[in-house]
Amino acid sequence: MIQIKTAHEIELMRAAGLVVAGALAAVRAGVAPGVTTGELNAIAEDHIRSAGAIPSFLGYHGFTGCICASINAEIVHGIPASSRVLELGDNISIDCGAILQGWHGDSAITVTVGEPSAEDAALMAATEQSMWAGLARAVVGGRLTDISHAVEESISAHEHDYGIVDHYGGHGIGTEMHQDPHVLNYGRAGRGPKLVPGLALAIEPMVTVGSPDTLELEDGWTVVTKDGSRAAHFEHTVAITPEGPWVLTAEDGGVAGLAPFGITART
Repeated sequence: MIQIKTAHEIELMRAAGLVVAGALAAVRAGVAPGVTTGELNAIAEDHIRSAGAIPSFLGYHGFTGCICASINAEIVHGIPASSRVLELGDNISIDCGAILQGWHGDSAITVTVGEPSAEDAALMAATEQSMWAGLARAVVGGRLTDISHAVEESISAHEHDYGIVDHYGGHGIGTEMHQDPHVLNYGRAGRGPKLVPGLALAIEPMVTVGSPDTLELEDGWTVVTKDGSRAAHFEHTVAITPEGPWVLTAEDGGVAGLAPFGITART
């Protein structure tokens, strides 16, 4: 079932989203050569619990981390570990979720350890831009696949032939981290459920430099590119409101990211 929230419930989700935004900012600041993904996990957990919230990921279907830490060819669901040491030039996707007063926030960023190469910088920019293109279509009166199509169109506009990861995508979110509907990052516009006030979605494109084909590792979680090419992953939780998209996991509510699309977002 698709969960529709009241205006007050969306406010509660905003509070959870700000906890996630703060946790990701703290983790981003901790990314450096020689740091382990286990240490980044501890930074996120400390921030989340200090805010009076609960890590969404910890214990979810047996997952052992508070973040997903996916490096280079790992696309999503990498398990943080004290044995996994970051090296200069690594790209790391950091996915984080928190529960506050029963409501979830979910967001992800991809950052480079040190300065990114031109190829990595372009990949991350293309992925993040496609996320914002999708978020800009989270408006009352549209259809779910308007978001999917906007993500795909943004990625396809680049000169490089990026891969769009199949099957994995965004989702509804609220009193559970994963709810209906599933939000693919490609497809024809004008299909799927209507976008109505009170619907909250996590929009999360996953883009590869090479083939979008994937494999799941023996740990039962980590998803990697089949050809070993690098991937990037960005995510925000957005609420559809009568006034337009409200990006609940962005500190500014999505003001900066949505402005290029002519949207004045709520802070």
